[in-house]
Amino acid sequence: MTALTASAPAARALAGIALLIAATACFAVLDTTVKLVGAVVSVLLVIWFRYLFHAVAMTAWLLPRRGRSALRTAHPRFQLLRGALLLSLSLMGFVALQRMPVGEFTAILMFTPLAVTLMGATVLRERVSAGQWLLVAGGFAGVLLVVRPGGGDIGWASALPLAMVLLSAWFQILTARMARTEDPMTMHFYTGWVGALVTSALLPLVWQAIPDGRTLGLLVLVGIAGTVGHLLLIMAYQRAPASTLSPYLYSQIAFAMAFGWLVFGHVPGAVELAGTALIVLCGALSGWRTARGHLPIRPPED
Repeated sequence: MTALTASAPAARALAGIALLIAATACFAVLDTTVKLVGAVVSVLLVIWFRYLFHAVAMTAWLLPRRGRSALRTAHPRFQLLRGALLLSLSLMGFVALQRMPVGEFTAILMFTPLAVTLMGATVLRERVSAGQWLLVAGGFAGVLLVVRPGGGDIGWASALPLAMVLLSAWFQILTARMARTEDPMTMHFYTGWVGALVTSALLPLVWQAIPDGRTLGLLVLVGIAGTVGHLLLIMAYQRAPASTLSPYLYSQIAFAMAFGWLVFGHVPGAVELAGTALIVLCGALSGWRTARGHLPIRPPED
């Protein structure tokens, strides 16, 4: 009985890790598609379509099943704040992607997991073992190999993902905190409508017709990838603490580099590949430690 009880937290953590990795794959698809379609239509139109798809899809699925209970929330101000943070991240990210390769953009954003771990230890009072710190540091070293500060010519656009690191860390911590008391579907519902309403108010300033069916298909893919990715993110943080999940956020670099090569022909160099290998190794070791029960896993606080 004791062994079964002890294995339950580890099983939940592994489920959270799997959900998070799936979410990072969705985000890499989102970024790649945004870069493609952003060359044809305005960034604000892309963001509007992404959030409108999100809001309409969640409303059509959720309200018939739950009615008004889907709108109940203990923290409406936090719902609005979370939606505003995600919209701000989308705007900065979509602009940066038009001026940077997907892999480099993602690599800079991977400064975020270290910030999340620090906040997880201080803000959420999560226990962080020495092994976790070492694995996060190893993944961070891999990120530095990918980014190679001073070794490239990304220009002013790199300031946008650097600013996103701070916002993204707070967004993830807020998501982890809210997921303890809020229904994930309700969170997803409000996030979509905050973005849809704000961008709808601004859309007349940049409205343009969608030129062809291919562009429309790419916009639909943006909506699907964004909606599914953030739902998976919420579900992941329901199952494991931020400090356990943070090393696996690095997996988005591998997805981004692969899609950048397949879609844009951007081939990472030997240094970038070495950095990616280090990130993957640290993630695999962290997963092994979790499966062996070496990582401290505790249930969410009330």
